[in-house]
Amino acid sequence: MFAHIAPYAGDPILSLNEDFQKDPRPGKINLSIGIYFDDAGKIPVMESVRKAEAVLAAHVGPKPYLPMEGAANFRAVVPKLLWGEGHPAIAEGRIATMQSVGSSGGLKVGADFIKTWFPDSAIWLSDPTWDNHKAVFEGAGLTVHTYPYYDNATGGLRFDAMRDTLATLPPKSVVLLHACCHNPTGVDLTKAQWDALIPVLKERQLIAFLDLAYQGFGDSIEEDAYAVRALTDSGLSFFVANSFSKSMSVYGERCGALSVVCPNAAEAALVLGQLKFTVRRNYSNPPLHGGQLVATILGTPELKALWFSEVDAMRTRIQAMRQRLHAIISAKVPGRDFSYFLTQRGMFSYTGLTVAQADRLREEFGVYVLRSGRMCVAGLNNGNVERTAEAMAAVLAG
Repeated sequence: MFAHIAPYAGDPILSLNEDFQKDPRPGKINLSIGIYFDDAGKIPVMESVRKAEAVLAAHVGPKPYLPMEGAANFRAVVPKLLWGEGHPAIAEGRIATMQSVGSSGGLKVGADFIKTWFPDSAIWLSDPTWDNHKAVFEGAGLTVHTYPYYDNATGGLRFDAMRDTLATLPPKSVVLLHACCHNPTGVDLTKAQWDALIPVLKERQLIAFLDLAYQGFGDSIEEDAYAVRALTDSGLSFFVANSFSKSMSVYGERCGALSVVCPNAAEAALVLGQLKFTVRRNYSNPPLHGGQLVATILGTPELKALWFSEVDAMRTRIQAMRQRLHAIISAKVPGRDFSYFLTQRGMFSYTGLTVAQADRLREEFGVYVLRSGRMCVAGLNNGNVERTAEAMAAVLAG
């Protein structure tokens, strides 16, 4: 019956991670999957999460289905995190927020919503972008295009080309933008560049869709929300999917949200209603536990302050690994500029490795990065950063 079905080629990230797990070499280093590891190479259990777990465990009760849009306490705290306490858009009731199954679920629900209510709109993704972006939006039936983004020559941003391309798009085109800590390159827009891009979005009547999966890993939790707040303050309506997987180290709980900024409360109610219908015909309602962890942390001032400090420490550790990697590899490969390791932000960096060099790095040295050259900097620690830098220097030197 199923003999005609084509084999699945596998996800390039998850398949590489599976290969890593099968690798018998004791000194192997996994810099492929987007997970934050501590300096001992372990996924941390954050103290704020541990304390929130204790609060929930002390009040165990019935576990009913959640509403289609998710738990009310979760939906109340997420906008305050993204927009700040007392933002006018929250007070005016014009932000429709729903709990999603990770930010991936938020992207999918948003994609299905766009396909239904903006059927003639295509979507433009940065070149490059997270591999699953294309799959999610194509899976919803949207036509996917790309706009210029990463500069291979400098390891920076092709901002002028990006802006000029978006200035030619048809009205109601959807533009996916990484709010901070761009995946896979680590190259972000500056605040000044966001300020220069927003008028283009407005003039061309483009629909921005922000992906905010790494809030806190760029500059700070507050600073990394700049794009969300700037677009809102400009009067734009747009989508934003955000995740707590990395920032709370709760990957398997699938904690995310989708928010839509609308012109007024009446339209926000319409949008939320149709988002609920989109969820109902997909997974019906989100899971309970992870969302309550988020609501407990963000709704308890002491736990929220603790979480902020823990994210600060995670970001500082990543930055320290960037500096160590840069120092070692610069000494090993003199005459080549590796400053992009310092200017790129967040969990990821584009290393500049070719496909052949990435393959050699894995096969010969047991250091796993994606074949695109993307490296998860959060997989580095004081025990493996020197060996990683030496291996990278060896393959770069030929």
